Amino acid sequence: MPEPIVFYDIPRKATVPSENAWSPNTWKTRYSLNIKGLAYKTVWIEYPDIEALYKKLGVEPVDIGPTGAPYCGLPLIYDPNTGAKVNDSASIARYLDKTYPDTPTLIPKETDALHAAFQRAFAAVLISGNGDFPSLMMPETQARLNPASQGYFRRTREEWFGTALEELAPHGSEKRRKHWEGVKNAFHEVAGWLQAGGQDNLVFLGNQRICYADVTVAAFLVWLRITFGEASEEWKDVLTWDGGRWAKFAEAFREYEHVDEGSSLVL
Repeated sequence: MPEPIVFYDIPRKATVPSENAWSPNTWKTRYSLNIKGLAYKTVWIEYPDIEALYKKLGVEPVDIGPTGAPYCGLPLIYDPNTGAKVNDSASIARYLDKTYPDTPTLIPKETDALHAAFQRAFAAVLISGNGDFPSLMMPETQARLNPASQGYFRRTREEWFGTALEELAPHGSEKRRKHWEGVKNAFHEVAGWLQAGGQDNLVFLGNQRICYADVTVAAFLVWLRITFGEASEEWKDVLTWDGGRWAKFAEAFREYEHVDEGSSLVL
């Protein structure tokens, strides 16, 4: 039996383990591991400790951040069966496909280039664009993090945005309403991709065959649901978008939302 893969994730305020996981980037990897049915154990790590973890494991920064400084982010996995340390959710998905070929494939070889293009297109529509989605989510996320991460998250995100988080989408403001409408329009554009050619696929490869592009969208939907809450007006609104498409889409991923209790990082 293979040893469990070590999966590093960021916790938030929660009373039960299933509510600990929130980050869309780490959810991409959690979904990937759960879909493949691979054994893993979560190690929870607060934001200020991520860079120290990278140095301890000898892992290079995943990217350059918005301010031009090296960015050490999660997800990150360590596979004791091969000794591999892999960061970036797409790279992790490709590693898992190659290393564990007898599990469901997330990025079929013939779709590899298309997946790379999808990642850039999806980010441009939902994240980059006019900044509607980050403007809504950053303040809400910061408020729900553990105290150990709140200060770091506020400082770095305010450096990125150049303003206080509270100014991004104040509750009850016209600015917030416009941001929410922008998020709705972004998901509507993605819905159009799924209907290209006159088809109406629930998932990108059709025939209910889940791939990594689907995982990416599901990760951002679960971020919305967990952040605002199942009973919130915001989530109820999402469930009505595009004729209920995203309600069906999110429901298709429920069976892959296992969150283990895990353990806290010891550096």
